[in-house]
Amino acid sequence: MSRRLLIVVQEALFFTTHRLPVGLAMQQRGWEVHVAAPADPAIAARLAAQGFQFHPIPLARGSRSPFADLRLLGALAVLFLRLRPDLLHLVSIKPMIWGGMAARLTGVPAVIHAITGLGFVRRNEGGGLLRSILERLYRIALAHPNNLAIFQNGDDLAVFETGRMVQPGRWMMIRGCGVDMQRFVNRPEAPIDAAHPPIVMFPARLIGDKGLYEFVAAAKHFKSKQIPARFVLVGRRDPLSPSDIGQDALDDWVARGLVEYWGFSDDMPDTLAKAHVIAMPSFYGEGVPRNLIEACAVGRAIVTADAPGCREVVRHEENGLLVPARDAAATTSAIGRLLEDADLRRRLAAAGRAKAEAEFSVEHFVTQSLAAYRHVLGQEP
Repeated sequence: MSRRLLIVVQEALFFTTHRLPVGLAMQQRGWEVHVAAPADPAIAARLAAQGFQFHPIPLARGSRSPFADLRLLGALAVLFLRLRPDLLHLVSIKPMIWGGMAARLTGVPAVIHAITGLGFVRRNEGGGLLRSILERLYRIALAHPNNLAIFQNGDDLAVFETGRMVQPGRWMMIRGCGVDMQRFVNRPEAPIDAAHPPIVMFPARLIGDKGLYEFVAAAKHFKSKQIPARFVLVGRRDPLSPSDIGQDALDDWVARGLVEYWGFSDDMPDTLAKAHVIAMPSFYGEGVPRNLIEACAVGRAIVTADAPGCREVVRHEENGLLVPARDAAATTSAIGRLLEDADLRRRLAAAGRAKAEAEFSVEHFVTQSLAAYRHVLGQEP
């Protein structure tokens, strides 16, 4: 009988964009791979065609209702008892906390916890009480006798160690989720002339915490100074996020000619290649932002915030420019500097591509992930 891996994520799309290569690698090793996430019939059908088994779960990502969380805990416990997975991989906050508790209750033998950033937790929304509650929940969830926590950056690890939420020696560092360097190939810039001004691109969810307001402030500055440049948003709104920008604001920015909205892209290699500068000054509490790795891979200079996760990808003056978080003036200045200096853009872009190949390839990510699996399984997966 095949051994079973169950991967629990907070969104089905996230599995396809961030964990699919690991699932495929486990399939090749003879494992039966299951995915649990909120219902998404289209993605469930795609996964079924690839040999995965999909299980819808009642995970309300933006909810802070204790009743919804208890419902999720119960549903996960029932799922674990039914599937009896040999290995459980929990990704992000809600799956980690409630899945970790359910794993202890149901006797799952081996558990991986993947911390993909702290999001609003890093900003301590709700004050000390919320932080205290979350720390206690994390301690309970990560107290499984055979578990390993995966961190994407040292800042998050320090938070967990200071709060005594992770047990000594039961963690591993894997930066990012890997990018396919054969798909995200190095692409030259499109020519810039009077008829084709440079494109500055924001490729992320349309939430304020990703630095969107600072990006739009830069767009306003360039428009007011009549400096030719196109500021483009690529991504989707996230109404479940506390800092979702709202449709009215987006429509207003587009109507005023501040930005262009290209929507969500299914072909990010081609979309990113249209840009001359990538700007995402996020202070969200990232793990390691995949969109910044993708920008490096296609050979684009980056402006981002000197904040956890972002500085794992971008080194200041090496492959991009770091600016202080929430600093619209610094963001504007950095974008302007890159648009004015083509040689600097190209030097940073070339270094970014080299960094992506050396540190963030999908092959590197899969190898490290399988090593984490071996750690808790005590054998080759």
